[in-house]
Amino acid sequence: MGIGVVVGVLGVLILFHAAYSTIQYRGLLKIMEEEFSGPPMNVVLELLLGLVLSMWAGLTVPGNFLSIHPDSEENRIVSLPANLDFMIFNHRGRVFPLEMNVKLKN
Repeated sequence: MGIGVVVGVLGVLILFHAAYSTIQYRGLLKIMEEEFSGPPMNVVLELLLGLVLSMWAGLTVPGNFLSIHPDSEENRIVSLPANLDFMIFNHRGRVFPLEMNVKLKN
């Protein structure tokens, strides 16, 4: 496990703890018969910390972004399959006209 996964799990655990703290705080307010005006400041800070950690892990764990340009030298993953049995040319696309003269309205 990399550091990103550990940070992501920690961020999710902090978010769960903030939710549990808010539920516990609302239960305490019901017992004291007071109005709920919002979560305490420490819960808000926990939420922000959990959000930042989870976002950081979500952006770093999957890896580097790849280029989507077909002419790029980095993008050599996309190619025709070696087994051409799975290529189907008899599909619904044949009912559409070959040329469509559609103009956008401005």
